[in-house]
Amino acid sequence: MLKYLIIQLDSTSTSFCHYAVNRREPCLMPLDTLRKAIRWSMIENVNVQFLYPEYPLPAEYADAIETIDHVKIMQATAADAGKADIVVFDGIASVDADSLSEDMSIVVRTGKKAFFAEYAMLNAILPKVSRLNVVITDIASFADDDFTTYEAALTELAVAVKNEYVGNHPVQFNLLTDRIMLKEMNNCGAGSESLTLAPNGRFYVCPAFYFDDESDSVGDIDNGPSLKNPQLYKLGYAPICRVCDAFHCHRCVWLNRRTTLEVNTPSHEQCATAHIERNASRRLLEAIREVGEFLPGMEIPEIDYIDPFENVRIDR
Repeated sequence: MLKYLIIQLDSTSTSFCHYAVNRREPCLMPLDTLRKAIRWSMIENVNVQFLYPEYPLPAEYADAIETIDHVKIMQATAADAGKADIVVFDGIASVDADSLSEDMSIVVRTGKKAFFAEYAMLNAILPKVSRLNVVITDIASFADDDFTTYEAALTELAVAVKNEYVGNHPVQFNLLTDRIMLKEMNNCGAGSESLTLAPNGRFYVCPAFYFDDESDSVGDIDNGPSLKNPQLYKLGYAPICRVCDAFHCHRCVWLNRRTTLEVNTPSHEQCATAHIERNASRRLLEAIREVGEFLPGMEIPEIDYIDPFENVRIDR
């Protein structure tokens, strides 16, 4: 069931996920299209997330946006970034920890090379925000050595997260705390729980599909969305994922299609990094419990694999 609509206000609106914004010339969504999108969202009773460009919107756009409950997602360099509900930074080093506040939710997009070089800087960011999402944009390029380095990085970062919890600051950090809080899958949901409306008035599975191929739409605002084989985007039709307990795994539909040619089948790299995060979350949970009682009903079982697709039992 559709729960969210992402409204991409401009062709240059910020990315908050793995995909890159490859349009340089602004193309603002027509005001009439925006109003239709807001009305459609009200009728369908979906939650709205607005993706903003860096330049300030005309007053009539701001007025229309305020007619519906919503979440504003903006680049840190955007003109109105102070009004954002979620602020997006490109690169860990671009984040000025002193400018943050404990009620902020931020997204940091980074490549793996920069993450490995700069992840220690997150120690200064974690005490300053309520939620930190780190998105490694080139996760599909991970190799065996990268998995080892990633595990070591998360082990170090878990110390800082533990200290925050012990100090009564239960910061949310997607790579380490999301799995601790979940009892079922909570993935990307593009194509099943969320859709995107692009500036051209057409629906897409997510913004990445718009940037990859503008003709790859799934309907328009006048006629509504229409996905071919919508069941393929649902967890119930993913036989491995539906019994997996890396509940926080992003399962990015766009990355799935790029790497495995199937929207519902993650790549080895996505599975492996998600399980490394799962195992680090398990150790973090145990570490916090050394100090005092914490989430007594939550258990994360120990496993001996990082890719469930390779953990196949052959019955003889």
